[in-house]
Amino acid sequence: MQKIKKFSARTVNLPNEDIDTDQIIPARFLTRQTTDGMGECLFADWRFDKSGRPKEDFILNQPESSNAEILVAGNNFGCGSSREHAAWSLLDYGFRAIISTSFADIFQNNSLKNGLITIVVNLETHKWLLEHPATKLIVDLDNTQICLENGKAISFPIDSFARYCLLNGVDQLSYLLNHDSEISAYENKQQ
Repeated sequence: MQKIKKFSARTVNLPNEDIDTDQIIPARFLTRQTTDGMGECLFADWRFDKSGRPKEDFILNQPESSNAEILVAGNNFGCGSSREHAAWSLLDYGFRAIISTSFADIFQNNSLKNGLITIVVNLETHKWLLEHPATKLIVDLDNTQICLENGKAISFPIDSFARYCLLNGVDQLSYLLNHDSEISAYENKQQ
């Protein structure tokens, strides 16, 4: 996993509420065994018609959305069934952070474990973001805040262990392996 401390990126707005994991990545794509190419499946039923052609009216298919790395989503993003593929598809598509007023717990945990930052903001900030599409934000994980184009800094909550892993570029397994000698010493002492 890549270290994340601070980055600047543009937003794209998808204000629909209750976007569930089956909408993020339909179940028919869950047989894939690798994260490579998962971005092609992101919002597949919303992005493409039945013949596979892009739907021009879907926001991610519009030119102003290209290269956006922050998705501003509606309330309760990632609800529904547990599938790590949802986080994988968002990451592989190019998103580095998702902003909403709330996330489903399992989706949020899967995202953070895979390097996708989930940012919960208040209604006022969310409204401002929706009213200013394609705005440039600074995501500052070191100080747990986003900085809006108007200069306003907004703090956001994040699990301390997830934050540690993101800042240091380690997943949970790497974290444990980094403490292998301490774990072994403890186990040997217990015998």
